[in-house]
Amino acid sequence: MPFTLATWNINSVRLREPIVLKLLQEEAPDVLCLQECKSPVEKIPTDGFAELGYTHMVARGQKGYNGVAILSRLPMEEVGDKDFAGLGHARHIAGRLENGVTIHNFYVPAGGDIPDREKNEKFGQKLDYLTDMRDWFNAEKPEKSILVGDLNIAPREDDVWSHKQLLKVVSHTPIEVEALAETQDAGGWVDITRQDIPDGQLYSWWSYRARDWDAADKGRRLDHVWATQDISNAGHSSRVLRDARGWEKPSDHAPVFATFDL
Repeated sequence: MPFTLATWNINSVRLREPIVLKLLQEEAPDVLCLQECKSPVEKIPTDGFAELGYTHMVARGQKGYNGVAILSRLPMEEVGDKDFAGLGHARHIAGRLENGVTIHNFYVPAGGDIPDREKNEKFGQKLDYLTDMRDWFNAEKPEKSILVGDLNIAPREDDVWSHKQLLKVVSHTPIEVEALAETQDAGGWVDITRQDIPDGQLYSWWSYRARDWDAADKGRRLDHVWATQDISNAGHSSRVLRDARGWEKPSDHAPVFATFDL
């Protein structure tokens, strides 16, 4: 049975409930993974989602920061969460569909502005978070799994508007790219988006600071869809819904989609 999945850093699910509903109505993914929900779980506005058929949710939340949720039209059971780097943050949740596929929804720390753990505690936390992810995947090899989320790293040269100008900017520094690659390799994860769209610049985030984000187009691909090798060939139809970045009161991220025939 094919199902379509989307991942979206929503930057406050309560503030942006209208555009979540718009996405669910217009695009109707079977599963929607949200990051940076910025809400305790009990205050996530589930009634409107349920009215559209999204009656299943697994989530972790906290007031004002972080937070991850998976909304689903398909039955889903919660299979837990991990607190990587011991931060005490709501940054991971996993759910399992009836077909046995486990979906991991991640919100990796952004890492602050200075790419130096000695000068910037947040950058060190980001690297430690990725190291803990890597070690977990090495210890417990994932199978029949999909990993999505705002990983806050644009790994490839064509995942940013200017590789040269962003080499020393957090999200595209060599140390982060290497850490992400080690994490990906540890789990045998396949980048489904780039498997589908192997060439060309591709972004999922555009800064709020740009006067005209669309015209400037100084984007980065921070949001990812990965799958384990045993199901990676089932992934297809990847796309970024760029238009959503221009919706009313938008997130600075756009949703990323993929479909799996499983």
